[in-house]
Amino acid sequence: MSGATRPVKRGESYRPIVPGHTLLNPQTLLALMLGWLRAHANGPSLSKELVSQRPGRADAEEVEGGMGIFDFVTKGVREILVQRPDEHKDRIVYKHPESTLPNWSQLTVDADEAAVFFRDGSIIGTLRTAGSGQRHTLSSENIPFLGRLIDRVTGSNVFLTDLFFVTMKPVYDVRFGDSLGYMEDPMLGEMVTPRIYGSMALQIVDPERFIVNYVGVNAPGENAEVTKWIAGVFMNSVTSVIGEVCISEQKSLLQLMPLQNRLAEAFLQRSPSLENIGVRIVEIGQFRINLSAEDEERLKSAQAELGAAKRAARVANIGVSEAQALAQQRQFKLDQDFGNDARYVQQLAQGNFGQFAAGKAMIGAGEGMAQGGSAGDQGGAMMAGAGLGAGFGVASAFQGAFQQGPAPQQPIAPPAAGASSLVSCAECGADVPPGKFCSNCGAQLAVAPKFCPACGTQGTPGARFCANCGTSFGTPQE
Repeated sequence: MSGATRPVKRGESYRPIVPGHTLLNPQTLLALMLGWLRAHANGPSLSKELVSQRPGRADAEEVEGGMGIFDFVTKGVREILVQRPDEHKDRIVYKHPESTLPNWSQLTVDADEAAVFFRDGSIIGTLRTAGSGQRHTLSSENIPFLGRLIDRVTGSNVFLTDLFFVTMKPVYDVRFGDSLGYMEDPMLGEMVTPRIYGSMALQIVDPERFIVNYVGVNAPGENAEVTKWIAGVFMNSVTSVIGEVCISEQKSLLQLMPLQNRLAEAFLQRSPSLENIGVRIVEIGQFRINLSAEDEERLKSAQAELGAAKRAARVANIGVSEAQALAQQRQFKLDQDFGNDARYVQQLAQGNFGQFAAGKAMIGAGEGMAQGGSAGDQGGAMMAGAGLGAGFGVASAFQGAFQQGPAPQQPIAPPAAGASSLVSCAECGADVPPGKFCSNCGAQLAVAPKFCPACGTQGTPGARFCANCGTSFGTPQE
């Protein structure tokens, strides 16, 4: 091979200058040497020959039963360790810098990560941890899918692959935040531009999808670059969630921070589905919703106006409640008085309301006398005397009524038969005998009224009994 050479730093791949050659690292060169030795040499005898040609070393017979070059190289390959460097443990995705891995090398996969093998842009397989203190030996005999990575040009001693280490544990402190846009406060009706900033935790549940559908097989960037799009998609659901919580909880944007737990649950429930890229949002951390000074002052003024209106409405409702209570109290007293009066009429006045009214008048006169007596002047004393007299008169009448019972009504004498044997016709004015029609002109005569034979009360037309005493009229009036 021709071309300029340069010193190679520790850990750096050997990169040939000649175009078209495969990039080989020291581990790969060691594997190639192992393949050449398998094809061209008998390990122990070759070892003997090489050692015997080196001055200052023991005789070749002394290494006849010792380790040959083939064994030495094989052991060297088995000691090659492939793993994620400690300084890259915090990265979500780490791509192994070498695309060639020697056969029989050792792969370490931590318990919180997965190793994904690609070749020519296609997924070949995924390995999780081999267990505590264990490693994967990279051999197609142990791991069958590695057979698709064998490079035949190197005598099947090298695997050609893009190896990714993907973190499977939850990744915390993923930052999100931005303006929520120009939106209306659901409770105050003011247009403002709130902002939200916080953190969340996400977890990769399908490393193969995460690489193929999201990161890509090129070298991934830092964590902030990897999570930037996910945080943006999450923000799309935040605006609608905040509006819905304000309405359901009857709160303004000024009053949202005490509802942080409620909002965090809503953010998590409404978070976008990231199944197609193998990611799930598992937790919402601390977040803050803030406003500009102008927006905050506008909402505070609107809140003060709303508070004043609510207080005025509350006072009005209290007045209405008091009026309703007084009305109910008065109605209750009226109902009690009516019940008492009805009972007194039936039990004391034998159903005669006039007698009960006289008793009530006597009570009223006594109350008036008491009020007049307390007037403190001569006129009041005179009124007290008059009231006293009236009260005694009414009381005597009331007492007599209760002692003697209701006075029998005097029957009203019916008119003499001869005096009213004729009736006057309203049509012709002639006095004719009673009947339905006038005997002089034929006009209909007015029905002659009937009087109760017992009490003399005039009966109504068609009545069969006296409305006053219940005595029968005989034949019903026409």
